[in-house]
Amino acid sequence: MNDHPTVKMYSMKLEAAHGTHSTPVDTQWLRDLCLQAGADDVGFVSIGRTELDDQRKDIMSLFPEARTLISFVCKMNREPLRSTARSVANAEFHHVIDDVTHIGHQIVKELEAQGVKALNPPAGFPMEVTSTGKAWVISHKPIAVAAGLGQIGIHRNVIHPKFGNFILLGTVLTNVDLTTESQPIDYNPCLECKLCVAACPVGAIGADGHFNFSACYTHNYREFSGGFTDWVETITDSKNSKEYRAKVNDAETASMWQSLSFGANYKAAYCLSVCPAGEDVIGPFLADRKNFFQEVAKPLQDKKEMVYVVPRSDAEEYVRKRFPHKQVRLVSNGLRTKSIRAFLAGLPHMFQRNQAKDLAATYHFTFTGEEEAQATVVIQNKTISVKAGHIGDADFQLIADSQTWIRLLAKETGTLSAVISGKIRTKGPLKLLKAFSRCFPS
Repeated sequence: MNDHPTVKMYSMKLEAAHGTHSTPVDTQWLRDLCLQAGADDVGFVSIGRTELDDQRKDIMSLFPEARTLISFVCKMNREPLRSTARSVANAEFHHVIDDVTHIGHQIVKELEAQGVKALNPPAGFPMEVTSTGKAWVISHKPIAVAAGLGQIGIHRNVIHPKFGNFILLGTVLTNVDLTTESQPIDYNPCLECKLCVAACPVGAIGADGHFNFSACYTHNYREFSGGFTDWVETITDSKNSKEYRAKVNDAETASMWQSLSFGANYKAAYCLSVCPAGEDVIGPFLADRKNFFQEVAKPLQDKKEMVYVVPRSDAEEYVRKRFPHKQVRLVSNGLRTKSIRAFLAGLPHMFQRNQAKDLAATYHFTFTGEEEAQATVVIQNKTISVKAGHIGDADFQLIADSQTWIRLLAKETGTLSAVISGKIRTKGPLKLLKAFSRCFPS
């Protein structure tokens, strides 16, 4: 085989390149490569950084040789995102997502030509929903913050110091070390002006910094995975087309078709639209704040639109009170708990604090069978705490077979039958269980 022309050519190249990457790669060279590929800004983070502690295992599983992560941003045009026509805003999102994908591909292509192994995970989709239940292979936001590309604002988006939050993020994993790496910026570009609070149609962003994940997910991502699941089940549960049209109007059907044909559409993302942070963005806001609000935020507030909320949720209460001219549409968010681990991890994200305003209780959960676990959930002062194990004295105890509990949450079995069969046992006032359920409408 050593005499084969391909093997001879490879050996010659290997000899010529011997030692090329045995020393750290020059950071400026890599930065220039990324900018020439089309990135608007870029930063670098080593795999050992503490900011990646909660991601390192997943990153190494994805790319075992990972040593340095390249984080880059692509700018979005501001005026399309501010449009009340969501087709205009979503076209901008999809166009720049394509840019991120192309640029990541180009960076990997250039590095590969230099003998560097590299991998570019998708900017957001396709989603890995069939693996661990986590909807992404890598979390771009904390990597971007670690790489000095911005900080997280109260709307939970990365705000770049120059471009503001009108950016999309990409990440490339490499198997080389660099001469230097980036550090987080030492201030938060977020102005805490609360325009995102004022513009959000479902009250997902609290003036005190609280974030209601369920409210945001149910409305803004209606045409993504969860809402799509709910829509499909609405179809299958309808006896005929007349019954379907009574549940879903023609405009909703057309909108879902649009998402299926041209890419899933965000229903709002108004928090991005109105944000004035960033050196390139802040000028009009500082010049005339009242006019900025009237031109940018007010049209989104005044827009007559359908707003998707879970029944008896904080979002339903908020929309009816704050935006009576918007049409409330009661739906399921389509989220399915696949495991006890996911159930416990998801409780803080699904918690509706206004539904818990009069509740102060400690719950002990014990799960048996296929997935064993113990947990303590404390709800008081409109907050929730979830910890492993049984801590303190419980006001209410629940012991359940893990698979039965998951089926119960999915409404595939009834509470009465689960109790009669002994698959679920409780100790304590049942009113506390009902109060607990009210905090997590789905």
